Amino acid sequence: MTSALFSPISLRGLTLDNRVVVSPMCQYSAEEGSATDWHLMHLGQLAISGPGLLVIEATGVEARGRITHGCLGLYSDANEAALARVLAFCRGHGKAKIGIQLAHAGRKASAKRPWEGRSALTAAEGAWETVAPSPLPGSTAGSSNSDATSAGWPVPRMLDRVAMDTVRDAFVLAARRSDRLGIDLIELHMAHGYLMHAFLSPVSNQRNDAYGGSIENRMRYPLEVFDAVRAVWPERKPLGVRISASDWVAGGWDVPDSVVFAKAIKARGCDYICASSGGVSEKQKLTLGPGYQVPFAERIRRESGIATMAVGMILEPEYAESLVGGGKADMVALARGLLYDPRWAWHAAETLGAEAAYPLQYARSRPSKWPEAFRPAKAAE
Repeated sequence: MTSALFSPISLRGLTLDNRVVVSPMCQYSAEEGSATDWHLMHLGQLAISGPGLLVIEATGVEARGRITHGCLGLYSDANEAALARVLAFCRGHGKAKIGIQLAHAGRKASAKRPWEGRSALTAAEGAWETVAPSPLPGSTAGSSNSDATSAGWPVPRMLDRVAMDTVRDAFVLAARRSDRLGIDLIELHMAHGYLMHAFLSPVSNQRNDAYGGSIENRMRYPLEVFDAVRAVWPERKPLGVRISASDWVAGGWDVPDSVVFAKAIKARGCDYICASSGGVSEKQKLTLGPGYQVPFAERIRRESGIATMAVGMILEPEYAESLVGGGKADMVALARGLLYDPRWAWHAAETLGAEAAYPLQYARSRPSKWPEAFRPAKAAE
């Protein structure tokens, strides 16, 4: 039986060996936006472990667009040089294609690292001014955190047209840097309450100009940013978007809105949507469970015709296989599951009777290569 999860997929001129994607995961371990040895280890071990695509963590297009002091950036020559070192290591030893998630944290920037307490930085801790579509405080609300609060968060500066142009141009410059680095794919972060999502959601966007009010107006700036990046990103390279398909808040952004957005951005040359959710409000009410966001990816795929990536508590190989094989998503992204088990793709391939890339140094670790008497039952079949 041929595995759907381990079958190739082509996005423009890029072909992935399989549909397993390393989701972008913030490490909060950069220095002035520059990658460190932690990233060399973290990304390197994932690159060698069989996924089709490895997406580098949310990477700020401006220094003020980082979530924390420890977040990765791609806004300076020093950032670019540090990431080049990590990429050379990953490519030298791994087979995964490499993407990057370009981001701007907006009103959720200037925060402490999670292990320092999920709250806004103080002036003494090096806080910086945050920006947003409307002057509404941010919060610690994450895509799976319903107990967050906006207490203590500063009122962000509302972006005017000049400032919006500055942010748009920062995305463009980061895209150019990504191309120079040989990055294979860009994912624009439009989820989890960060700047682009803050424009989309009526919870955080209360403007009364051409960028607020109707869904068409609220989509306008994220689409402008997408268009600007698509214009400079090589035609042969895929450009995708991660969205929060639902705010999980009454009166907020919801799945029908996401379908409207998916149709609009697909027409502009978007190659896939990663369907996450939440993060814009401490009032969000969600129920976590295996594949709790899969219905979003399935509906967006069905109603818009765009390729989708399912993400969120997808842990078992058989379940991941059923999502791709059943047409619910085109790719499956894993985050925490891969932090716990960086060799997940190898183990999934063994379970599903498929092939995944191994570096030559580790080839003998594959159970089917062990002496027969020592093979696990599955490998011996």
